[in-house]
Amino acid sequence: MTNFTPREIVSELDRYIIGQNEAKRAVAVALRNRWRRQQLENSDLRDEIVPKNIIMIGPTGVGKTEIARRLAKLAQAPFIKVEASKFTEVGYVGRDVESMVRDLLELAIIMIKEEEAKKQHVKAEANAEERLLDLLLPGDADTSPDKLEQQSSTREKLRKLLRLGELEDRFVELETTETNMPQMNILTPAGGNDMGMDFKEMFGNLFPKKTKRKRVKVSEAREMLNEIEAEKLVDMENVTSLARERTEQSGIIFIDEIDKIASREGMSGPEVSREGVQRDILPIVEGSTVNTKHGPVKTDHILFIAAGAFHVSKPSDLIPELQGRFPIRVELNSLGEEEFFRILTEPKNALTRQYEALMKTEGINLTYTDEAIREIARIAKTVNERTENIGARRLHTVMEKLLEELSFNAPELPQSGIEITAEEVRRRLADISQNEDLSRYIL
Repeated sequence: MTNFTPREIVSELDRYIIGQNEAKRAVAVALRNRWRRQQLENSDLRDEIVPKNIIMIGPTGVGKTEIARRLAKLAQAPFIKVEASKFTEVGYVGRDVESMVRDLLELAIIMIKEEEAKKQHVKAEANAEERLLDLLLPGDADTSPDKLEQQSSTREKLRKLLRLGELEDRFVELETTETNMPQMNILTPAGGNDMGMDFKEMFGNLFPKKTKRKRVKVSEAREMLNEIEAEKLVDMENVTSLARERTEQSGIIFIDEIDKIASREGMSGPEVSREGVQRDILPIVEGSTVNTKHGPVKTDHILFIAAGAFHVSKPSDLIPELQGRFPIRVELNSLGEEEFFRILTEPKNALTRQYEALMKTEGINLTYTDEAIREIARIAKTVNERTENIGARRLHTVMEKLLEELSFNAPELPQSGIEITAEEVRRRLADISQNEDLSRYIL
């Protein structure tokens, strides 16, 4: 895990997320506490320290998911986002709550596999080069010393040309393997999410492997061979073992829409089912062992971040045991005009910068005046107030509508500079934003 201090974590999050300082500080401390726990020399005490799970409360589009996603990137940790409303109580048709841990492990395996492949890239490239030379210069049946010497000399000349990039457009025939397996649907009971995959792996070995010859350019063949050779050098047993450890020690599960499974007073009908889902989630958050096809995974030290708007329900509507497992609660603020202006100008990945880069590909230098960006922010805030408040996501709709005509005509326009002014924003969007019916359907 990258050794960031809480202040550095907040500073990194500030580059992408505007405001919400309380939430940023809470996740920064949670991440740092993980690092502190791993520094402890007393292993008994280390095992006793459990992560302080977090509930984020706030309307949609204020940055809950983005904070969790960026946090996982900083920690270089396996991260998965799940929606609580997709799960059903055991015994009903739907996703089994344990599948979130299995999915997290699969992601960790992909992460570790890529890291291990990068470590082997020098050796993989050397092996791929040899295989590429074999394809460019097939072996000869004549094994006399003179012939072998001649072949070796030709091979070295080809190697030099290959490294200079002079053979990139030459074609070679590459043999690829695929299992000739009939299509079949496997119905599994609730909780058997992994069984379909296991059946495919088991039956995959029974069916013949079909080899297929592909005629590709040297440049493409090199990439394919690099991947094949890197995969051969990766020890999958070691990858699986490391992935299990990383999942257990630094995995992050983001449970969105947790308010949708909060049961209200006087339970009946679907309310009982909601409580059932909470009771199924509880042991995973408390710490249990989930069986996966790669071996058992303990959830004791996985960090759980839950989020919900809590419009109709409140965190106290969750069952007490589950509430106790989320000791840290942070409220995220609604976004107004000033926040929207900052969102459009400050972050590294600001929407205005994204559209500038997209238009640059058509040879158009797109710029905005400060007044234009303020007007976009004002319109987004107004529409949010008059219709449904979807937070910063409204900016995507407003920007798309504003630049729709330019995006459509861009390929035919002469290469030039185009400036978006406040008047232009008002001309395109003011009528729509003022008409409540129109803004409800268009913005």
